This record gives sequence, structure tokens and C-alpha cells, in this order.
Amino acid sequence: MPEMLMLRGIRYGAWLSIAIIVTFFPIAEGTAQATKDTIPGVHCGCTAWTIGGIGAGMAGSIVLLDRAWYAGYDRAPLHSFNDGSEWAQMDKAGHAFSAYTLGSWGHQLLDRCDPGNAKALWVGVGSGLAFLTAVELLDGTSAAWGFSWWDMVANVSGSALYLGQELAWGEQRVRMKLSAHHTSYAAMRPDLLGEGAIERYLKDYNGQTIWLSANLKAFSRSAGLPSWLNVAVGYGADGMVTASPPAGPDAFGADLIRQRRYFLAPDMDLTRIPTRSKALRTVLFVLNSIKLPTPALELNSSGQLQGHWLYF
Repeated sequence: MPEMLMLRGIRYGAWLSIAIIVTFFPIAEGTAQATKDTIPGVHCGCTAWTIGGIGAGMAGSIVLLDRAWYAGYDRAPLHSFNDGSEWAQMDKAGHAFSAYTLGSWGHQLLDRCDPGNAKALWVGVGSGLAFLTAVELLDGTSAAWGFSWWDMVANVSGSALYLGQELAWGEQRVRMKLSAHHTSYAAMRPDLLGEGAIERYLKDYNGQTIWLSANLKAFSRSAGLPSWLNVAVGYGADGMVTASPPAGPDAFGADLIRQRRYFLAPDMDLTRIPTRSKALRTVLFVLNSIKLPTPALELNSSGQLQGHWLYF
């Protein structure tokens, strides 16, 4: 992937998810309640409005992305390219996170209209995957880039993680989460890794960590464990100011040591915190995609083991 393309993976998925959830959760909640009050067991109006809202939001996002980004570059017939070795696969982890998050939020939006309906699961997860596939097709018709099969593998993996758990257990025992912090690498390549505070969170892969957070009580069923207590394993990488390792000693960033980073940390499943407030449940659900700052143990690919009092 050419280095100029940083609007992928975590970026569009996370921001689109936030926009959809904030806009349509209150609509779905209110319409579902109104429908239940008038026609018990029937939620067609809520479902139709929610599906229409999700579809319109995604279609609008695709059109906006096409005009604001891809229109500035030459077009080409649909083609693919291999970017599997770039960014230590952090962008692929970001794609999986985005697919998981979009599928999760789409399903929950529809499930509020008609709880337990299997169609809500398939439509919710499918809509997220469809959106990410549409973006990938835009890449595939741009002369500067191409359709990435590795991106699609990551997209499908994230969707499958959510879908598989719902089909097997009817709940999410393992959740994908994101954490991010600023690093010194962005100052070396601000055009690529971000200039402002928000850009650096979104563009600097060196500061991003993708987590798999497992709920302990869901697996052990021990009465002594808090229902919200999770343990998380994370993956990150640093030493990256170019997509691929520099070809020679004179290349930019050749003196940097790229390394993969693996983490172990406690976490919380915010959706398992009991509350009667619908508004608070929505807030906790949205925030649950973010890994909370906690102490963490890190092992990197250089063989170094270190602890962090607070890692985000």
C-alpha cells in the first residue's frame, strides 16, 4: 500500500460506527418502545427505519469518501495488489477491528427493534462487511492502489469473530478493542503519521494496539468473579515510519528497529455493568470498543519483557 493512503482500517470503520450508533440508537430505542406499546411483538417500523438509516449512512459515507478522497487520483480498471507485509500487519488488525465493531453495532441497533431475531444478526454483521467491501472496491478502481485480498481476509475475520460467537453462545465472550497513544514517530513523518492530536491517534500505527478481551465469568461461570472482569491480550508494533522496511541504509527510517509488541492486561466489559438507564447502557456500549488504561505486561519481538503501570 502506498504510504499516502492512511484512510483505512481503523479510521473509517471507527468513525462511521460512532456516527451510526449515536444517530440511530436513540431512534431505534424510541421506535421500538413505541411499537411495543401499540402492537406487541411487532417491530417492523423500527426495523425498517433502522435498516434504512444504516443503509443511507453507509451509502452517504461511500459517496463522500469517493468524492473527497478517490476523486483526486487517477482511476483504473478493477485490480488487486499485495500489501500483506506492510505496517507489521497493524493495518490488517485495524480492518478486523473495524469489521467486528461495525457488525456488533449494526446487530445491536437492529436487535433493539426485535430482540433475538436472527435476521438482525445477519443483516447487522452483513451491513458492516458490505461497507468495508465497498471501500475496498474503491481502492481496486484507483490507479494509485488496488483491491487488497489481505484486507478482505481481515474484514471477514472480524465479522466472523462476532457472528461465530453469537451463533455459538448467543453473546460476546471475546471482544475486539482498540487503544491508542501518541508516539515520537509522528514527529518524524507528520505528513504520514499525523500532525494534530486527533490525526496522530488515527494515523500513527506505532501507538495503536488491537486487543482481544475475554470475559472470565462467561468462560468459568464462577460465582466469585465479577461479571465485568476481563483479561485482554493485545498486539502492536513500533519503529515504523514507512509502510515497508527500508531497502537500504540510506533510506528514510533505516536506523529504526521495527518490532512487534504483545501485551497482557486486565480489562472490563462495560456492557456487563448492571444499570437500568437506557442512556447509560448506550454510552457503555459505545465505550466498550475502547480498551481501558490498565497495568500491562509487554513482550516484544526483540525478546524484552517489561511492565507498564498504566498502558493505553
